[in-house]
Amino acid sequence: MSEILAWLGQPEHSKPLALVLFFMIFVGILVYVFTGKSRKQRLESYKYIPFADDERDEKETDNDRQAN
Repeated sequence: MSEILAWLGQPEHSKPLALVLFFMIFVGILVYVFTGKSRKQRLESYKYIPFADDERDEKETDNDRQAN
């Protein structure tokens, strides 16, 4: 076991291993995000969130104008 830790302690061995590990995690996140229909529909609905605030602000402004 100590031989393995000594081998991983050397930068020329640990850096490529870390690169492969992080790349696999990145690909796993991409696969998770872009697969599944229900997740895709939910993520697509999120793109309209910034516009929902604008519509609400316009309605409040219109209501304030009508009240005066």
